[in-house]
Amino acid sequence: MLTVLLLFLSNIFMTFAWYGHLKFIKTNNVFYIILISWGIAFFEYMLMVPANRIGYTQYKFEGFQLKIIQEIVTIIVFICFATLVLGEKIKWNYIVSFGLILLAGYFAFAFGGKSQGH
Repeated sequence: MLTVLLLFLSNIFMTFAWYGHLKFIKTNNVFYIILISWGIAFFEYMLMVPANRIGYTQYKFEGFQLKIIQEIVTIIVFICFATLVLGEKIKWNYIVSFGLILLAGYFAFAFGGKSQGH
């Protein structure tokens, strides 16, 4: 689905904007790092805003559902980034933590589409 694809792409940009400097920028000038991160984040927004708009208007996701999808996508992208780019090892407690976030996704979607206003 287009919303999820756009969310994945936007989260790749977001992850590089937030964490890429840890690996690729060797300066300690925080202002410089922030400017580069803002430049990368621009592309994130170019994908994230349409993803949410399409998800809300075309696919009829609720705002809560869109946010939970985004968090799950963020976790998946970050696991790949942390292991492949930063060279970190994933520990059992991280797996449990991420699993609980995935469980949140299940609860967000498993019990009937649009909210009943309760």
